[in-house]
Formats: sequence, structure tokens, C-alpha cells
Amino acid sequence: MQETVPDDLVAVGRISDAYGVQGMIKVIPFSEQHTILLDVNQWWLMRSDLKGNPLESMRDAKLVRSRPQGNAVVARLRGIADRDQAQALKGTTVYIARQDFPPEDEDEFYWVDLIGCSVYSMQTEPHTLIGIVREVSENGVHGVLHVQHQIQIAEQQWEAKVNAKGRPVESLIPFVKQIVPEVDLAKRYILADWPLDF
Repeated sequence: MQETVPDDLVAVGRISDAYGVQGMIKVIPFSEQHTILLDVNQWWLMRSDLKGNPLESMRDAKLVRSRPQGNAVVARLRGIADRDQAQALKGTTVYIARQDFPPEDEDEFYWVDLIGCSVYSMQTEPHTLIGIVREVSENGVHGVLHVQHQIQIAEQQWEAKVNAKGRPVESLIPFVKQIVPEVDLAKRYILADWPLDF
């Protein structure tokens, strides 16, 4: 029986291939926080086209077991018993409900929670808005905040700053304690030791 699809699903990885001959799959995580794929038993699967448009309905999948395999995660899902069934899942995106994420340790954050936060420069007084976090990536050493610059157009009204070609202006801010000393998810606020115009 299909479970009710949660409204807080987060894309956490993509099934890249079958693994072995006994129905296991190989999943490439979308961030270094691949432990979510190891710790949560309720997965959701959906195949999309290259633009992210759904090609099928969201369906639930129960994780039987999983383990890290290099930069990937190898897993077995209930009901997938052979290589052909596993191969049929290639290209499918794996989602997990945000409410099912394990609790973070102190001073640790799930990257998905940082998206949409306002980033302020501590190099100005009062602290001035740099922009909004639109994406978080990693460079092999640490996380990187992709912050889309904002300009004030009226009191309490901001819009994306664009360059001469009409593209949004963005800063890539290393997500390390020395540069980002304060994160308040409740207030959607991040303080960064970063200039406004870098």
C-alpha cells in the first residue's frame, strides 16, 4: 500500500546504477551529507527529465540496508531482488522527508536548511544584507554558500542584483566557522565575515 507522500521531501541523491547481481543499487549523494541515506529507512523515488519535470508519480521505497562505497552509497530496497530490477531504477532521484532527518550535532547544519537564509556582512555596521543563499555545494574541503546578491529598491523591499548581461550577481562564501561565525535557522539569518562587493 502506497503511503501518503510527505510535503517536506528533499532530493538527497540519484540512483546511478545497479550494484552486483542481487538487486542492490548505487546512489550518488547530492552532498557530502550522505549519512542521511544510511540513517533513514523510508525513501521516496521519482524519475524526472533533465529539466526536473516529473516523468512518473512519487513512490515510496523501504530501505533494507545500506553502506558507504567510496563517494557513493550502496543500498538494498525491499522488493528489488535482482540486477534487472535494480537497473530499471537507474536515473531515479531519491527523496527523504525533512522530518525524518536525524538530529544535527551542535554547530552542524543540513545544507537544505541553509537555502533561503539571508546572509549579512559583519564588515559593515550595522550589518548589511549581502544576499540570499540559493545553493550549497562542496569543494572537497568544505561547504560553499552560493549567495545571490540583493539590492534595496524600497524600505523593506529587495530584489536580485544583476550584472550587465542580466545575470544574477553571486558570491561563493566558504562555509567555515572563521568566515561564517553565526547561523540562526529560526530567524533564517547568517552572519559572514565577507565584504558586500566581493
